[in-house]
Amino acid sequence: MGLPPVHFFSHGSPMMLCETTESSAYWRRCGDEALAHNVKGIVIMSAHWAALGDRIEVATNPAPRIRPVGFVPSHDYKHYPLTPDLSTAHRCLDLLSAEGFNVSANPHYNWIVDVYIIITRMFPDGNAPPTTVISMNARYDPHYHLKVGSTLRQLRQENYLLIGTGGAVHNLYRNRWKPMIKYLDSLAMETPPEEWALEFRQSLEDVMTKTSGPQLRRAVTRLMKHPQFRDAHATDDHFMAAVFVAGVVGDVDDEGCQGVMGAETWELTNMANSQFTFGEWPKLPVAGYPG
Repeated sequence: MGLPPVHFFSHGSPMMLCETTESSAYWRRCGDEALAHNVKGIVIMSAHWAALGDRIEVATNPAPRIRPVGFVPSHDYKHYPLTPDLSTAHRCLDLLSAEGFNVSANPHYNWIVDVYIIITRMFPDGNAPPTTVISMNARYDPHYHLKVGSTLRQLRQENYLLIGTGGAVHNLYRNRWKPMIKYLDSLAMETPPEEWALEFRQSLEDVMTKTSGPQLRRAVTRLMKHPQFRDAHATDDHFMAAVFVAGVVGDVDDEGCQGVMGAETWELTNMANSQFTFGEWPKLPVAGYPG
């Protein structure tokens, strides 16, 4: 039957909730494909949610709300129906606990912008599959997050869609905010992206599209020693989503499964919202022809 793809999505600024871009079109396409293949559910790691100490948490709020954000009118997202997946959340708790993680349920978690940008743009008709949200760990150890991905990778064999939501180049301190603050336009580009942003973005693309299996895991973690890493990521949180994805698709069995960059959107001059996918859905049979 084949396996569902795995996505590393750069969610971008809150304006990506309402802007029409190549990234939003790609997210919609990925969502349509997931629905067409009757995906069982979504497991998504959130860059904006990190547990302290050595812990990791899994959302178990049966009626989560959407945390509001600035710049974007609430009617663009406020009434979107959320579909938490409590049974899969407890499954993730069991899998992570069995691997020695200090993991606990969080019955109070409300969805944050990095999650609902992706879900609402993938499934704009309000028909998102049941979704489980997993936190990061605030120590941002790449090997820790690799192991989280490798622990949950078996869910892919059960027709779950695994997603890491973060950013390819995401340094809020080095963005050009004036067009967004003054005109609510995050896509304005008065100048090209700076060299450090272009350099790291290219290095990430090379790793994601030219390595696979255990080599992918080594290469992604090694990017944290890249000369422009700290310029591209003032904090480590948005890069951990890429590490999580490398854990999911970086096993020996995944050798030869290289990523593709399905779309890219630059915001705020220096924010690269690159969208990467590993693997693809099996082709659906055409009526009247064998599958």
